[in-house]
Amino acid sequence: MSRLRQAGRHTSEATSVPFSGVTRLRRLTGRSTSMIFLVLVVVIAIFSLLAPAEFATTDNARNIAVDAAVLLVLAVGSTFVIITAGIDLSVGAVLVFSGVVSAKAMGAMGGDGWDTALAGLAVALASGIAWGVLNGVLVAQAKIPSFVVTLGTLGAALGLAFILTDGLDVRTVPGVLVEMGGGRVAGVPWLVLIALGVAGVFGVLLAQTRFGRHTYAIGANVQAAERATINVKSHLITVYAIAGALAGLAGYLSLARFGTTTIAGHATDNLQVITAVVIGGTSLFGGIGTILGTCIGIFIPAVLQNGFVIMGLVPYWQHVAVGAVLIIAVLADQLRRARTSG
Repeated sequence: MSRLRQAGRHTSEATSVPFSGVTRLRRLTGRSTSMIFLVLVVVIAIFSLLAPAEFATTDNARNIAVDAAVLLVLAVGSTFVIITAGIDLSVGAVLVFSGVVSAKAMGAMGGDGWDTALAGLAVALASGIAWGVLNGVLVAQAKIPSFVVTLGTLGAALGLAFILTDGLDVRTVPGVLVEMGGGRVAGVPWLVLIALGVAGVFGVLLAQTRFGRHTYAIGANVQAAERATINVKSHLITVYAIAGALAGLAGYLSLARFGTTTIAGHATDNLQVITAVVIGGTSLFGGIGTILGTCIGIFIPAVLQNGFVIMGLVPYWQHVAVGAVLIIAVLADQLRRARTSG
């Protein structure tokens, strides 16, 4: 009987630790998100004052939003991964691979209508999910560190994309898809609406569902999550599959925007995405983060790059500024964790 009581006590503790921790960490994340939003507002205000005629315009705001849209789709998936205390370096390469196989599939069909375009979407999502599941199985089942796994799949996905294309961009993109990529609804680009829709759906999934609570719990304390009977292996595979699916969708949206695969244009997408997610308040140590914070974080580099170009400054200063903000964000996260653990 005493053993049964002891087992029950351990189960209760395992259940309460992650979820009470989740509540506390979400409150901390809320403050962090507010600070990051304030930083974004200040950056926008500075550029608006320095170049009101060029920066503070509707057309320029639209350009910034379109530039950030594809990266936002990638960043939403990476937010889930990083909250579980993992990392996914392969998202940019999966974007390229998914775009390549999607474009080739649409080219093989030979049509120019929505039937061909939707088939291409299915191919892009399927290829992204396949890479995501591979990442998840290797991380969750084989227990290989996510950094090593996704560094390997980064090289594999990009290498296969080059093999399939001989290093040349594929341009067999249906006209209806290109029209959608440049189209607008009430002045808002379709790409922006799709990215915001993705952020909204997965933001609700993360913040309001059991799946989201389990994601936070795994990142906060994986051992406690296992004792709370959470199927950690299955959950991690699903999280990486989500990241892969969104990378596939991002590859498809990139096709819509440019009308080609732009193979050489995504070399730093993974680093940009991770930077934006961390700037947005998601902890590299796991257990903390929101999609709202990621949405804000993705716009800070986009605004800086746009503002520097308008001001006539060397655009490479954007990397310096973003790097400084990233270091400050990680330092603030470490100080926050030290205060809460103390």
